[in-house]
Parts: sequence; C-alpha cells; structure tokens
Amino acid sequence: MSSLQWFAVRKELRPRTRLATAFMSFVLPLLVWSLVSYVPWIWHPKVEVIDPGGVSYFTRDMLVDREVFDAELATAREEHRALPTGRPANPIYLPAPHQVARAFYKAFTTEPKRHSEKWLHESLWESIQVIFWGFFLSSLFGVPLGILAGTYDFVSRLFEPFVEFFRYLPAPAFGALAVAILGIYHAPKIAIIFIGTFFQQVLVIANTTRKLDPSLLEAAQTLGAKNIALLFRVVIPGIVTDLYKDMRILLGWAWTYLIVAELIGTSSGITWFITQQARYKNFDNVFAAIMMIGILGLTTDLLLAWLGRRIFPWQKAAANL
Repeated sequence: MSSLQWFAVRKELRPRTRLATAFMSFVLPLLVWSLVSYVPWIWHPKVEVIDPGGVSYFTRDMLVDREVFDAELATAREEHRALPTGRPANPIYLPAPHQVARAFYKAFTTEPKRHSEKWLHESLWESIQVIFWGFFLSSLFGVPLGILAGTYDFVSRLFEPFVEFFRYLPAPAFGALAVAILGIYHAPKIAIIFIGTFFQQVLVIANTTRKLDPSLLEAAQTLGAKNIALLFRVVIPGIVTDLYKDMRILLGWAWTYLIVAELIGTSSGITWFITQQARYKNFDNVFAAIMMIGILGLTTDLLLAWLGRRIFPWQKAAANL
C-alpha cells in the first residue's frame, strides 16, 4: 500500500496495515520514553553518584544536578582530593521503562512494606467499585432523560437549559458538600463520578436521539403508530447502536474523574496508592499504577467493543473501534 493510500479520505486501511498502525501507536511513545531514559546525551540533567570520592556529602546512588557535580568535581581536582564518579541520570520522577515494568510486577507479587499500605489489586478493586456505581447511577437516570429530551421538545425545554448550565460547574467543587451530606467513605466519591458524567450524558444522548432519521418516524406514523409506540418501537431501536457507542465514550469520562473523586473524604483506591507511593518517592510504582488505570480502561473499552459486535452484528466491526 502506498503512502497516498494511507491518507485516502474515508477509505479504510487493509486489516494488516490497521493492526500494524494500532501497534505503532503504542510503540512510538515507548520508543521516545526509552530514548529519553537510556540515551545519556538526550536529556539526563542529573548525575547518579557511583563513587563519592572526596566529596563529604555525596553518597552512593545519590542524584545531584549536573552543574553541582561538575563544580564538586572541579573543586576536588584543584584540592587534589579523590575524584567523585557518576553517570548521567534522569530525575527520580522519570523512571526508566524497565523500572516501571519491575514495579508493575512487584506491586502484584510483593507484600507492601508498610502496614498502612495496600496491595495494588486491593486499591484497584476499590476504584472499580466507585467507577461502577457512579456510572451505573448516572446511566440509570441520564439515559432515559436524554432519550426523552431528544424525542419530546417539551422535555428538552424543561430540562436541557438547566443541564447546560450545570455541566459547566466543575464536579470537584461539590466535594465538600458531598462529604457533608454523604459522609467520608465511598458515597461522596460515587457522587462526584455521578455529577461529572450525568449532565454530559443527558446532552450527548439527547443529541444522538435527534439524529434519528425523520423518515423512520414518518413511516411509523403513516402506519398508525402513536407516541408511546414511536418511542419504544422506533426511536429506541433506531438509536440503540449509537447509544451504545456513546456509553463507551462516556465511561471513559467517568475514569477521568476517578482521581479527583478519590481525594474526597478518606483516601482510598488507586489514588491512595499513587499518593502513598509518591510520598515515599517510589515513582516507579506511581507510573505502574497510572498505567494500570489506562490498561483497565482500554481493556474495558475493547471488551465493550467486542460485546457490541456480538449484540449488533449488522454494524461494521470497524465502526466499534
């Protein structure tokens, strides 16, 4: 396939090319990360001390700024003291890929060092519960309201102006109020996920409902269908595939509110794990936990895409990816 065919408007790539391109979308960021981590002259603003030499405050494996190390090296040379040695290094907050991979494995296999810490899988399970209940409750109310607002102008005029107003209010701003009303445990976190997704849900689903082909409604009315029949036999079946896609996208929004939600009330979930590890400067564990969130989100989306192809076999598989 020529490069011109890669950029043909609204033309699908060949299956192998699509797969290779999707693979490269992960390889390229990993390649950049590896270059920054392993190639000394690309960045590496720090120096990792191998031998402190005659510098009293240097210790083995200590990270110092390159300028400081060079100055101490020059001073030690002038004063005929033992010269310190070191190698280029990145700041502690940017661990190398192999360090993150090792931390990822150890987080599931090694017992936490401190009694107050939790296993990564325990923290993840708490976060998954918060996401599930927040998004479930949001969908329970948001989906029907969105469909009704997209179908009936009266419902749209009654609810959408307020929803449009409320969606601009940042969900974290309601954190203190949620804690005051719901306590300090999981309930206020679920409430933040609910607030962050419900109002967007209503508007997105209402807009999807309005895109239904009017000719379907006209044909049903010609055959004698009334309001309730139009809603349940034409509107909902007509938008169900697009509605399913909307829900996949909206679930991703719920994940973006997770970190903020879990900072409210008692610390818990994956956010608690991240903040604890950052406090002790275990940034390899921080990166591992952040990547775990991405892996969970992507896995969930791919699972939903696969499920969608089974539920709606008439849809092209590519449309669900």
